[in-house]
Amino acid sequence: MRWPHRYLLASFTRREVLNRYAGSAAGALWALAHPLALLGVYAFVFTAVFRVKLPPEFGAVGYTAFVAATLWPWLMFSEALEKGMAAVQDNAGLIRKVAFPHELVVFAAVLATFLVHGAGFLVVLCVLAAIGEPIRLAGLPWAFLLLVMLAVLTTGIAAALATVQTLLPDTKQVIGVLLALLFYATPILYPRTLVPESLRPAIDWNPLAWVAERFREVLFTGTGPTITDGAIALAAALALVLGLALFRRVSPHFEDFL
Repeated sequence: MRWPHRYLLASFTRREVLNRYAGSAAGALWALAHPLALLGVYAFVFTAVFRVKLPPEFGAVGYTAFVAATLWPWLMFSEALEKGMAAVQDNAGLIRKVAFPHELVVFAAVLATFLVHGAGFLVVLCVLAAIGEPIRLAGLPWAFLLLVMLAVLTTGIAAALATVQTLLPDTKQVIGVLLALLFYATPILYPRTLVPESLRPAIDWNPLAWVAERFREVLFTGTGPTITDGAIALAAALALVLGLALFRRVSPHFEDFL
């Protein structure tokens, strides 16, 4: 059976993308310019100032490619989470006037973010491969599957946080701080091997650390799916089910708080 609200979701997603770049002369190019600027700053600071050395297993991989392989997935996760958790409040007028499944606005916010940054991610990987970085383009299908899993996980968390954000508007400030801490607790700018042995168990409990490691494996070594991938896929699906269950339980009362 086809999902009856697919056209409405497509409409919301299209509107979400257009609204983000409305009035912008460069349009969607800003979605690529911002991550590229971050990548340039990080590459300079960690190679010219801190002089981070990559482990031997990364071979000829340059630091810029090393960070790029995980920076874009992180930006998809963090931006989609922030947009998704604010989606109910951002669409308050529509929710008060029109009857439709409210979770669609969360889905649209997450989907729009992954589509825009996903396109930028693909462009950057192709450019890095063209200039000689050892990006295994054969790993792109597996990287796509990882992005799907990440999107499912993000949607589940965003749905739960959108519920809390609607009831407690200060939630976004707390999440902003937590995301900043999580960014540096995830091996995006540094390899996991640089983390002291005593702290690695804590890093291993971070699902985003697993995501970072897996993206580098599939893009730099050509590693295919693993048993752990299946476990994480199930965890992402569980997060989606639980997040949507909470969202749908509270959704009928959203109008009282908007």
